[in-house]
Amino acid sequence: MQQNQNIYYSKILLFGEYSVIFNSMGLSIPYSHFRGEFEFINNEKYTDLNFAQESNRLLRKFADHVRELVQNNELSVPFNHQAFMKDIERGLFFESTIPQGFGLGSSGALVAALYDRYADPKIKNLKKITKKNIFKLKEIFSTLESFFHGTSSGIDPLNSYFKAPLLIHSKEDIRVINLPEDKNLKEGAIFLLDSGSPRQTGPLVNYFLERTKADAAFLQSIHEQFIPATNACIMSMLKGDMTAFYQNLFLLSEYQYEFLKRMIPEPFQPLWENGLTSNEYNLKLCGSGGGGFILGFTKDYLQAEDKFRSYGMEIIPVYKA
Repeated sequence: MQQNQNIYYSKILLFGEYSVIFNSMGLSIPYSHFRGEFEFINNEKYTDLNFAQESNRLLRKFADHVRELVQNNELSVPFNHQAFMKDIERGLFFESTIPQGFGLGSSGALVAALYDRYADPKIKNLKKITKKNIFKLKEIFSTLESFFHGTSSGIDPLNSYFKAPLLIHSKEDIRVINLPEDKNLKEGAIFLLDSGSPRQTGPLVNYFLERTKADAAFLQSIHEQFIPATNACIMSMLKGDMTAFYQNLFLLSEYQYEFLKRMIPEPFQPLWENGLTSNEYNLKLCGSGGGGFILGFTKDYLQAEDKFRSYGMEIIPVYKA
């Protein structure tokens, strides 16, 4: 089989962490700084052999999972399992720079690559894809990615497959969109801060859900503060109204610091508070929190870069005007 040269990007959920559980809007973007592609071991490419062999072993386990899905009629797309196994025997692995356990969609990129390579016929990555086909793809990706997480929304693979922003308007309405780059953020920037440790998705999501059941005031704050701030951030960004955007972003950052402090790694809590008091930047969760990356926004990238350098930290730009 001819080697697949397609590259699949990581993703960043800009807005919607936790709130999408209660049907808020969400905005997810592809992030090309981290990426992955299928390669073969010993194909004259320089790579980490241990990583490649471990990836190959994982794909072998994944192939068993896919075979069960096919046998149980749980995968709603024809899948060339024979070609997949043949490539695994030849040394197929997923060459990826996407950090695992950091909320950037490492498994989603792999699932998108797998579907693109072995599903036949597949839904093509078209700019004007129908809502029906988006949800059909979402269902397929959710089923495939369940191998890694037990359950999956299918959003991460969608982002990697389309290589375009996704607007989650509701659970029943997901759209491929374009962000207004000419108006977006002016001279500001979106950036990442590395916490240095993997995130804790399962325990934190369970904690969040249990708290919503046990704490009526917390649940009320989600509907009256968290969701409106999230939706307002997304809408003002899409409109290119950055004055309103930063006002809503402050409210969102403030809410997360007050109500979701457990999700913020302890070393970052003073930095988070400093952003709220100085107005030089604002931080928010990037995914479930507890580790992984922290997402930051600033009106002045150089100022923020100097600020975090003084703390001994490097920021990773996601978007810089």
